[in-house]
Amino acid sequence: MKLENPIKDKKFIPVIESKLRKRIVEVPKEIYEASGINIFGKRIKSLIFSTDVAIIKNSNADGVIAVYPFTPQLSITHAIIDVSPSPVFAGVGGGITTGQRSIDIALHAELNGAFGIVLNAPTPNALIMEMKKRIDIPIVITVVSEKENIEGRIKAGVSIFNVSGGAKTAQIVRNIRERFPEVPIIATGGPTVDSIRDTIKAGANAITYTPPTSGELFSDIMDNYRETL
Repeated sequence: MKLENPIKDKKFIPVIESKLRKRIVEVPKEIYEASGINIFGKRIKSLIFSTDVAIIKNSNADGVIAVYPFTPQLSITHAIIDVSPSPVFAGVGGGITTGQRSIDIALHAELNGAFGIVLNAPTPNALIMEMKKRIDIPIVITVVSEKENIEGRIKAGVSIFNVSGGAKTAQIVRNIRERFPEVPIIATGGPTVDSIRDTIKAGANAITYTPPTSGELFSDIMDNYRETL
């Protein structure tokens, strides 16, 4: 009897690297079990959550989600888009920074090459509707609670949901997916392989990954230097 090879359908993937570019920030391989979201012809499964241009430049993520706890600044958005080898989804406010200012920032982000814009959870639907009239790239809204009115967001013009609900992330994703089977969902994967898989199983199409800081990465390098001296 001929035994079947359980890995016969797995494709061999050649790997090319160099001595200087061998050290990169890699997203967990479990993320690639997600379906991905096809945006402008590019399939995106993993997004790195960072504004550190050095880490962004040296990451293998499919995209970048560039939001930060300050008022959005075009110089920051431009720098990230200019450096990133993959599509950038730029934060444009929606909380403290809102109204016409957010719309103007979103338009400039699009003209600078952003693949999408990300709005904070407090963003009113009226602002989303006005922004939808002005820009031609996806509007991503952050969801932090199970109480979010998802239907209202969709009607206002949201294209993608970015779920960041801490320990409740998978449950929030599951609730959205049960009611809206085809809506695109990005979600935080959490700190473990199991949490990433649980979030994907719940219905997330793409996963955001928070990388180590430059300081943490440097710590390992410096330890190696000390051992060799």
